[in-house]
Amino acid sequence: MEGRISSPRTNTSYPPSKMIRYSTLLTLCGSEVQPDDWSDDDDDTKNSDPARRIQALERQLALAKQNFVDYRALVSNQVNLPSLLEAPSSEPGSSQPTPPAPRDDDTHYFKSYGENDIHAIMIQDKVRTSTYAHFILTNPVLFRDAVVLDVGCGTSILSLFAARSGAKRVIAVDASDIAEKAERIVKANGFEDIITVVRGKVEEITLPDDIKQVDIIISEWMGYALLYESMLDSVLHARDRFLRPGGVMAPSQCKMMLGLCDASEIYKDRIGFWDDVYGFDLTAMAEDLYDEAIVDVVGSNTVLSKPYAIKDLLLNEITTRQLDFSSSFTLVSTVERRTKINAFILYFDTFFTVSGHPVSQNTEVKVVKEGDVVLAEIWPAGGKAAPQRRKSLTADKDAVTSFSTGPQSLPTHWKQTLFLLREPISVAEGSTVHGSFHCRKSEDNSRELDVEIHFSVKQDPEGPASEVVVQMFKVR
Repeated sequence: MEGRISSPRTNTSYPPSKMIRYSTLLTLCGSEVQPDDWSDDDDDTKNSDPARRIQALERQLALAKQNFVDYRALVSNQVNLPSLLEAPSSEPGSSQPTPPAPRDDDTHYFKSYGENDIHAIMIQDKVRTSTYAHFILTNPVLFRDAVVLDVGCGTSILSLFAARSGAKRVIAVDASDIAEKAERIVKANGFEDIITVVRGKVEEITLPDDIKQVDIIISEWMGYALLYESMLDSVLHARDRFLRPGGVMAPSQCKMMLGLCDASEIYKDRIGFWDDVYGFDLTAMAEDLYDEAIVDVVGSNTVLSKPYAIKDLLLNEITTRQLDFSSSFTLVSTVERRTKINAFILYFDTFFTVSGHPVSQNTEVKVVKEGDVVLAEIWPAGGKAAPQRRKSLTADKDAVTSFSTGPQSLPTHWKQTLFLLREPISVAEGSTVHGSFHCRKSEDNSRELDVEIHFSVKQDPEGPASEVVVQMFKVR
């Protein structure tokens, strides 16, 4: 009987863990059943004849049994007794493995967008914010009396632009805590009769006031390397659910641009730094850096090839399946003397059109230079605009509004994405780098990206190509 406890009533043995839990149940209702607590029905039963003693004991036993049945029923009403008795013990040595919790790629993502800092960074990005404002405020024909859906509204800044441009109704959707502040911002600016803030994932919400379709979807969904964060999946879901036939996506098109880069300064800061740290060799710290994409800003003089569009996303047509892709590329070196290439550079160009049609191949993206005035035409100089709707400027239905996140333009908060090479490439003028670029959502986290680049080098058109090199990266 070692290690087990017997019930005095039934002489049935129980494992210690179950007996402990059973005793706990009995005390839940404020009392404890004492199996040996027999009532002294008649003191004289001790001295009476055996028949009377047996009768008295039988009455006591019957009463005890009934009390136990009643008590068990009472406890069962308070807790699920059978399930507790059968539950695995929490004692050492008796635990069972806990099944893994379902993977959650969203909680941290939405929580991060509930903080102020990230919204300050985005709004203070003049290239980003002024381009959206310019497109919305200079197209009154498009926005006047339109129903607009703002996916991932954040502070509601794009919704405010749409309301000022004459939208009849704006539904601003965000799943993060920022939605509460967005609602206060809308009210503070006097647009609560036009803008409705909806808290939730766009995949799960219904539009207010029985609205079934919208005329325009606006969203600032782009991430590092364009597709990081996978917010475009949600925007495309909103398009398929809510955008009317012939409706407009803003932006309407994005191009992912790849090039050769002399990222020697980045290399020194991130890799070479570990070669000599106070006289010690810490190069082991740099080994994993070649597996991680680096998000940073480089100068326009570091791009040593013409950019190549490895992915052209038409927002009216593209599907979520097509966001995992492979693309071949050819990059031609523009250097004047032999140079080492130690990275591929990736950035994106973004286009807004009233028609939603693709821009022509020869359409040049707008490049903002340091010192350019980017807000003067849409925002009064020297102060805060009045909180009433502003008359939009003259619209040009054929005009294209655009911006670039490339190194030739004023830096944006997206910066550029660099893929450092383990073995730098030696190139001269006219050298070509042929290869393929593979991009897909990470299996570990659907908001991150796995990138694989295959490439070989030809020093001259007639010469042989080098062996194919394969390198893999995480964008996170």
